[in-house]
Amino acid sequence: MERERWELLYALAVKLSMGWSPGVRYSVATIVGVYLWSLVWDRPISWACRSGNWPADLQTAGLPSQSTMSRRLRSRPVEFLLECMEHSLQRPQAEWVKFVDGKPLPIGCCGKDREAGVGRRGSIWIKGYKLHAIWGNDCLPIAWRVTPMNESEPRIAETLVPRLRGGGYLLGDKTFDSGPLHDKVGAKGHQLVAPPIRGNAGRGHHRQSAFRLRGLAMLGTVFGKALYRCRNDIERDFSGLVCFGGGLNALPTWVRHLNRVRLWVQGKLLVNAVRIRTAVATA
Repeated sequence: MERERWELLYALAVKLSMGWSPGVRYSVATIVGVYLWSLVWDRPISWACRSGNWPADLQTAGLPSQSTMSRRLRSRPVEFLLECMEHSLQRPQAEWVKFVDGKPLPIGCCGKDREAGVGRRGSIWIKGYKLHAIWGNDCLPIAWRVTPMNESEPRIAETLVPRLRGGGYLLGDKTFDSGPLHDKVGAKGHQLVAPPIRGNAGRGHHRQSAFRLRGLAMLGTVFGKALYRCRNDIERDFSGLVCFGGGLNALPTWVRHLNRVRLWVQGKLLVNAVRIRTAVATA
């Protein structure tokens, strides 16, 4: 299955980058392909740079070195190709109900990564990063971002809201009960529905967001309660990311610093997308 997913992703990379890098020893698609090979097998990039770790029919005359991979993975053409692959696998937003949440990506408490942050996961303090995402019913999130663990979820969600299209409802937990976030979601034609972070929500004397008051009122209706029960779908989206070999489990020891973590997460999202598409096609 790992090889099948890799072949689908690599074929897509070749198709989208046709003619991008003439005269270069290793094309953009080759760099992305080697990186994806390490991702589907949960191995370091140096492992994928050794020809002995490839099947005989996929071995080539030469693979890029570790240093070449490190340099090229930071280049804009590689970043752009990965973005193009995301857009190619995404479907237009047609659903009315969407979800926003965050998934912690912890590292060891004694880790030396200075870019990692310390934040709460429930009642526990952990160190690491967090994947913030808005999901619909597609195999890829509508918008996502990776930040240190201590970044504010409502503020990061505000940066994702511009990617919303159409209209409908955006469901989140009580962490997202924020007036500015309600206003931004409302401006994009959506209604944010999130439980109040405090019991006296909406009763203060300062300015109240009209969208927030409407969302709080909805939670007291039969329709609002039934709608909010749909929020469990995002838990399935995040659990689906980790429930297969090569999924987005705990960050391995060789994935540290924000740029590498983001690249790792992006690759795992692509692998999960082709896994879902393959499962649907063969169902």
